[in-house]
Amino acid sequence: MKRSLVIGCAAVALAAGCGTASAQSKFDVILGGDAFFQGAYVDQDNDNNLRKTEFANRFRLTVTPTAKADNGLEYGARLRLRAAGTTSSGNNRTTDADRAYIFVNGTFGSVQAGVTNGPSDDTGVISPNVDGISGSPDGFYANYYGVTSLPYVTGSLRTLESGDASTKIVYSTPSFAGFKLSAAYTPTYGSSNTDVNRRKNVTYNDMGEVQAYYKGAFSGVGLEASVAYQFAQAPTGFEDLSSVHTGATVSFGPFAIGGSYAFSGDSGYRKGHTGVDDNQVWLVGAQYTVGPLILAATYTDAKGANVGTGAFTAADYARAHIYQGGVTYTVAPGLTTGLEYSYVDNKSGGVNNDANIVLWDTRFSF
Repeated sequence: MKRSLVIGCAAVALAAGCGTASAQSKFDVILGGDAFFQGAYVDQDNDNNLRKTEFANRFRLTVTPTAKADNGLEYGARLRLRAAGTTSSGNNRTTDADRAYIFVNGTFGSVQAGVTNGPSDDTGVISPNVDGISGSPDGFYANYYGVTSLPYVTGSLRTLESGDASTKIVYSTPSFAGFKLSAAYTPTYGSSNTDVNRRKNVTYNDMGEVQAYYKGAFSGVGLEASVAYQFAQAPTGFEDLSSVHTGATVSFGPFAIGGSYAFSGDSGYRKGHTGVDDNQVWLVGAQYTVGPLILAATYTDAKGANVGTGAFTAADYARAHIYQGGVTYTVAPGLTTGLEYSYVDNKSGGVNNDANIVLWDTRFSF
């Protein structure tokens, strides 16, 4: 029933908006993207012969061909190419596409169909600091933390699997007085592009997500908030996915403060498993903007299965307290540089492994 409702909403909206569309001859192709370069210094209790310094970089190119029909219907597609990582034992570079979908936008709302993320990963509110440096809880500090594993929930601070960019269909209503509703349906978790996977009892199947989102202002005070629920059927012998997330940010002038909470219980745990607490994560963050500078701080508390086990095992328990502070400086339009400090107090699989991570990040977006 839940799956049918999600698909039905998207199909009805698409049919209502496309009924008498006739295309204009002109197609616009929009190019955009972003790139960053990072340098990190890491000092942790259990380094297992790891170096203290490391560099990383990424480049993404987004191609969006669009057109508009005579009736006002906008339609097109989006492809995001990404210079991907390589193994530490070689220098084999690869390029992949982490977004590839078609879309239509009209008075009925919008529909996306293809490889894309879920609604809460796209617009779910976690705190003012949601990208890059400046104390971001959704940043890159975890890439440099090694040996032991962080709680699985640190990989997705919103609903547990909202970052999964499997092939799906997403429908969003128009915004009414700042409110917008979204729903998504994914047949098979981890299946994307031309892959056809109809097997049961291998991964999450029939995954759905619904979200309510609001953005508005009252007497100069801004409010952004969201609440989402995600569900899916797990393989036999494991707990089904059931995850909720809610968050809000309040802003006034140069100040912003906010936080969020996500609870996913024993989603993905082997039935009957003991010794691992429920998956949950909460955080609070604040941000202050003065001229070209953004000052920010965030605290995150996460616990549950560790990221090394992932879904469908829950073999080890992890608990992390993450304290972050940072500053970002806008050098020129589209060009920023920043410095972030993260203190990770983590215990995973019975092993304590605290870490101090200093991350320098310079990025360009266009």
